[in-house]
Amino acid sequence: MALQTNGILPLFKPAGMTSHDCVYKIRKLLKTKKVGHTGTLDPDVTGVLPICIGKATKVAQYMSDYPKTYIAEVTLGTATYTEDASGETVERKTVHTAPSITEIKEVLSEFKGKITQIPPMYSAVKVNGKRLYEYAFEGKVIDRPERQVTIHEIELIDGVEHNGETASFSIYVKCSKGTYVRTLAVDIGRKLGYPAHMSYLRRTASGPFEEEDCLTFEEITKKIEIGDSFLYPIEKALGHFEPYMVDKDIIPKIKNGAVLPFPEGVLNDRFTIKDEAGKVIAIYQRHPNKPELMKPVKVF
Repeated sequence: MALQTNGILPLFKPAGMTSHDCVYKIRKLLKTKKVGHTGTLDPDVTGVLPICIGKATKVAQYMSDYPKTYIAEVTLGTATYTEDASGETVERKTVHTAPSITEIKEVLSEFKGKITQIPPMYSAVKVNGKRLYEYAFEGKVIDRPERQVTIHEIELIDGVEHNGETASFSIYVKCSKGTYVRTLAVDIGRKLGYPAHMSYLRRTASGPFEEEDCLTFEEITKKIEIGDSFLYPIEKALGHFEPYMVDKDIIPKIKNGAVLPFPEGVLNDRFTIKDEAGKVIAIYQRHPNKPELMKPVKVF
């Protein structure tokens, strides 16, 4: 059976690898250069990392907008330069008495909804054409632009562990694109009166892709050996778009990128065009200057 080279591969990213490392390894496994990820995970972070293969790389930009869910551990008592466990400690405060579950839940509730974050210095955000981590590697700390993100859900998991010096607890977070959970952990600690950092993070979902959908590198290798299929179609990746089904006689026009009348009954300005078999053939949007028309965004 020939190797699959078109579709979405939800990878369970292991600790110790960058997202780029994962892409490089999948290129070698599938013997194809057209591979891209849909949102960087730090090397220490594990979990759901959707990878686009072949023609599916055309939809990667739309997948980066997915809401994400995480399991994170917040440790009170120490703050680090990188805001996670890998960084040098920059502040300490002994936690003599751990905050109660009630206190933690009250603080967590303050973060639900739209919040403002300042990206950490060790991040890929660009300022004046240069990524923040590049400034950080040079030993520079610069002003960073605030950004608004949305915390859809945030909950305490289990109780609080306390060793006399630090206290730790785990949280479940569902958040919008661009949220730094590291920074969220630091801000939660500040509200509780302590320096803090994110001591553990696992991404449990990215849009429609969840942990149970994911494969490890070992599982991918095994499926390749036995010729088993393991890639998802782009239809799953674009499931958050409103679909519009067209008759087969209009498909040639769609594939040629024609500007056409905006369809009746479509509620959103951007949507997918599907054929009678349910296959996505294009993404269209309302024409910016002629609202009665639609124009192509991406044709597959």
